[in-house]
Amino acid sequence: MLRAEGVAKRFGATMALDGLDLEIAPGEFFALLGGSGSGKTTLLRLIAGFETPDAGRLLLEGRDLVPLPPHARPVTMMFQSYALFPHLTVSDNVAYGLRRAGVPREERRRRVAEALALVRLEGFGHRRPHQLSGGQRQRVALARSLVVRPRLLLLDEPLGALDASLREATGFELRTLQRATGAAFVMVTHDQTEAMALADRIGVLERGRLVQVGPPTEVYERPATRFVAGFLGGANLLSGVVRPDGGVDCAEVGCVLRAAVPVTAHPAGAAVTLALRPERIRMQAEGAQPPEETNAARGTVAEVAFRGELSTALVRFDGGATLRVSRPSAEGAPERGAQVTLTWPAEALTVLAD
Repeated sequence: MLRAEGVAKRFGATMALDGLDLEIAPGEFFALLGGSGSGKTTLLRLIAGFETPDAGRLLLEGRDLVPLPPHARPVTMMFQSYALFPHLTVSDNVAYGLRRAGVPREERRRRVAEALALVRLEGFGHRRPHQLSGGQRQRVALARSLVVRPRLLLLDEPLGALDASLREATGFELRTLQRATGAAFVMVTHDQTEAMALADRIGVLERGRLVQVGPPTEVYERPATRFVAGFLGGANLLSGVVRPDGGVDCAEVGCVLRAAVPVTAHPAGAAVTLALRPERIRMQAEGAQPPEETNAARGTVAEVAFRGELSTALVRFDGGATLRVSRPSAEGAPERGAQVTLTWPAEALTVLAD
């Protein structure tokens, strides 16, 4: 549906997007993740027409969007601030795009009513934005975006202005609306959990380049680079040297690492980095016999943090590594200073590309 081909954008000396290629399928919910300055909002603004690329093409169903002004594109954008007009009622805010498009009054009324029903705001049409809660304002902005029936909806941090208690429920509503309308959604967010919960696919941006694109489970469980492993979920990174038998000598934790995906692409003696998710690690008291097929290393509990359902422990090793370990709080928290053995299966290790 949407294709970006070699899209580049520079602001002065800063390269915001660097030859970006991307495809969004019809009806897909796609999330763009990245740190501040990674280029994710710039890409949204280019698609919407608020910025012009320095190079490359943006094609929507085969049609080049770049020559078209924002109002001529079958694309709408929902801003993080919601950008509601404070002097207009909810109904008039939702109808704004329809009025600009010259839609007749009776059809406007019908479509506004349908849009408000879609976001469960029937009976709120006469109110003004200051009379609404944050979640209700978010739904008004969403109704205004959807009422014009775009083929593509761009969402810039759509849940960022909501309290934590509202984010999960509103996120599920957003996903339900996306399925109901059949429109493609492209969402920018810095919240990894939000992206993984809502999106069909995730694209991770680093310094204007897409470093990995794929379904949430794939990107999370098999990160391609150090940046993706650290940014998405905070994986432990372990460095070592490839052995002739395909194992990896890891002095940091004092053991030989065995990965399910072999490191045969790297010659013996090469330095490699592997990612290990905190929740894939099991913790045993010192002296317990680990299973023979797992990786195992012995260390000392340095810190423990209770986080509700999960607790996080920091385990330090004589070789200098510190591993984060997540485990259900119901299993009990180890004491600081306790000697423990950590184990993890070969499938839990991912060899990174950089």
